[in-house]
Amino acid sequence: MTTWAHRLFDDLRTLRVLVIHPPGDDRNVLVEQLRRIGCPVNVLWPFPSQLPADADAVFFLVGPETRSAGNWCAADTQATLIALSNYENPTALKMLVDTRAHGVITKPYRSTGILSTLVLARASSGYQQRLQSKIGKLEDAIKARRHIERAMRILIDTHRLSESEAYEHIRSRATKLRATVGEVAMMVIDAQEALEKLGLDKPSGA
Repeated sequence: MTTWAHRLFDDLRTLRVLVIHPPGDDRNVLVEQLRRIGCPVNVLWPFPSQLPADADAVFFLVGPETRSAGNWCAADTQATLIALSNYENPTALKMLVDTRAHGVITKPYRSTGILSTLVLARASSGYQQRLQSKIGKLEDAIKARRHIERAMRILIDTHRLSESEAYEHIRSRATKLRATVGEVAMMVIDAQEALEKLGLDKPSGA
């Protein structure tokens, strides 16, 4: 077995799997195969009103129960979501899309295909989470840049500094305070706003 395969099965054996499906043969097929793979499995029914927080992967039935339980969506959880679908009619497909599930298994459930669906769904879920993390960092960087530009404008207007001098002042203070440039920029903005509230933002007689 390759190193990659070892890592894959080690991951699966620590994967907390939750199956949300009514009792019966269909659920038994799914649960038995997941346990053969080595996953710790819990089962739950009826449908919960919120996504459980203690599961790494959730296999859940898509049907009227999903709709009545609330708006389940992959954006609401860090878990990998794998939908279990009975039908492929327009209503069922719309509900499936709305969940943004990372994978889908249609009835009749078979032992073959469950492993590959789980592996691909985990990969898709991980990729989406990495993208969301990058997007969050970019949004934070844009926000910090706006704060820096505003702080520079305050220093330019109040202390008659050039743009380069204003930025260098913020940067040097950040180094001295062991803070980020964005954090120091917010200090400048907060200080200016406090002075404005006290009516001290303009020189006397201005």
